[in-house]
Amino acid sequence: MRLALGEAAQAAAEGEVPIGAVVVCDGQVVSRAHNRREQDADPSAHAEFVALVDAARALGRWRLTGCTAYVTLEPCLMCAGLMVNARIDRCVYGAPDPKGGALGTLYDVSHDARLNHAFEVEGGVLADECGGMLRDFFRARRKKREQ
Repeated sequence: MRLALGEAAQAAAEGEVPIGAVVVCDGQVVSRAHNRREQDADPSAHAEFVALVDAARALGRWRLTGCTAYVTLEPCLMCAGLMVNARIDRCVYGAPDPKGGALGTLYDVSHDARLNHAFEVEGGVLADECGGMLRDFFRARRKKREQ
């Protein structure tokens, strides 16, 4: 999660919402990414989405069995859906997302019996640090807008 936090800090430095992600497979980091929606003008450029696509390319396969995604914020429906489709084994996230969390907060895509894959989820890892980075980012953004 510390590596994902580093990616989130890089996103903030670039003016992006500070969310970072890392994909680990068989004990090795195979990809890392941060939000790039503004830079890429791409609504799908969420940190975990980019990291999962990069992991698939690095591994040369779309099935990411044996992989764990570490994300600083609970994934949204789009990213949780990609995790199902990519067949990851596990997702570890930092802060819960009360407005869009799809791994237990608003929805639970990870264990929906109607879908063809389920995966383990562990939330709350370094949650204060992950959430604090987001709160600080948006507080600064609001303050700048007020000036």
